[in-house]
Amino acid sequence: MKYWLLKSEPDVFSFDDLRKLGKKTEPWSGVRNYQVRNMMRDEMKEGDLGLFYHSSCPQPGVAGVLKIASEAKADPTQFDAKSEYYDKGSKKEEPRWLLVDVAWEKDFNEFVTLEALRGEPRLAEMLILRKGNRLSITAVTKKEFDIICKMGGKA
Repeated sequence: MKYWLLKSEPDVFSFDDLRKLGKKTEPWSGVRNYQVRNMMRDEMKEGDLGLFYHSSCPQPGVAGVLKIASEAKADPTQFDAKSEYYDKGSKKEEPRWLLVDVAWEKDFNEFVTLEALRGEPRLAEMLILRKGNRLSITAVTKKEFDIICKMGGKA
């Protein structure tokens, strides 16, 4: 099993939105970065766990845990001319962009702020905390995952 951190702007799709779906899944669509696409395609597997990170908001941080609920597959927004994620160069027979489905897994007792993440010395090497890292999905180690879950009040 691998562990991930997935960023979303809470005014677009929040952890609360995911929780409200219950057992239903949500496509993690709109990824338009080749490095992230390749991670979804080559490394993410159904059953992996992820930290749901709220970004580009007044209080960024980790809200809870999600589960990767599918293998990578074509992102249909790339073919929809009305979508902000439309890519006229992508072909249905050779899709350029992929997505995975995600599902709610676990709430935290406490929201783990970016400030708290930065203040934890054992997380100093996390990709999300490095300058210049703008990727919407990053790998995290099991140790990092466990530390953040504990910070959120979950073992």
